[in-house]
This record gives sequence, C-alpha cells and structure tokens, in this order.
Amino acid sequence: MAKAKDRIQKFVNIVNRKASFEYQFLDKYTAGVLLKGTEIKSIREGKVNMQDGYCLFQNGELWLHNLHIATYTEGTHYNHEPLRTRKLLLNKNELRKLENKSEEQGVTIIPTRVFINDRGFAKIEIALARGKKLYDKRQDIKEKDVKREMDRSGY
Repeated sequence: MAKAKDRIQKFVNIVNRKASFEYQFLDKYTAGVLLKGTEIKSIREGKVNMQDGYCLFQNGELWLHNLHIATYTEGTHYNHEPLRTRKLLLNKNELRKLENKSEEQGVTIIPTRVFINDRGFAKIEIALARGKKLYDKRQDIKEKDVKREMDRSGY
C-alpha cells in the first residue's frame, strides 16, 4: 500500500521543453481544464505527454487537442481515452483576446506546462506562439552555449 501512495505526487510540474525551442511565446495564460476522474490520477502520477498538443476554438470555446494523458493503471471500464479533446476554462475576456490574436497569420496556441495548483486542481499553462525560423533556433543555441561557457569559467 505504501508503494501506491509513493507514485502519486502532490505537486506536479510537467513542462513542454520542445515548445520553447520550436516557438516564440507572445503571451501566456493559465487555464483550468475539464477532466474525468481517472485523468487527474494519471496527471498526479506524471504520465502526460504534450509534445503534439495544440488548442483550437470551436463555437467560442477553447479545446485542447492531442494532449496524451496515459490511461490509469488501476482504472476499470470507466477509464478515459488518452487523446480525447478537453475543454479549457478561461474567462470571456481572455477567450476573446486569444481568439482575436490567434486569427493572425502564423500564430497558434500551444500548451507549455501542466501543473497542480495549491488547491489541488490541474491547470494548464498555454501560450500564444509564433513558429521560429531556422536562424532563430541557431541564435538560441548560440546564446545557450555562451551562457554555459560563462558559467563554467566562473563569471
């Protein structure tokens, strides 16, 4: 019984590291998400993959697509589908801003982080993002290398 409690974490922070390399973030928002019972248990175990995730507007509501939450191992026939679309919860002003900005050419909405807040609710940090060009990625790599060298040399 002790092992079962050890795998469920109280504080979860899952970051989409690939997104910061592929996209330039213009604006960030924190949104709630509608989940089923077994989904929150899988999130607390840290079994989330959001590399291919993206958000779309449908009928004035924001929906999260391709966020993979693994099925809960202890779940019965009530278990959830891993890749189902999930509704994101934002207030109307934020939804209106996001919808207007996302209609621009080359701008998309992607999930960057999944976490459990202090009240125990699962939250998703989403970002309004623009895709980077190849030379932008090279510049980021160069800056990381310079920073790493500065840290090594003791500056």
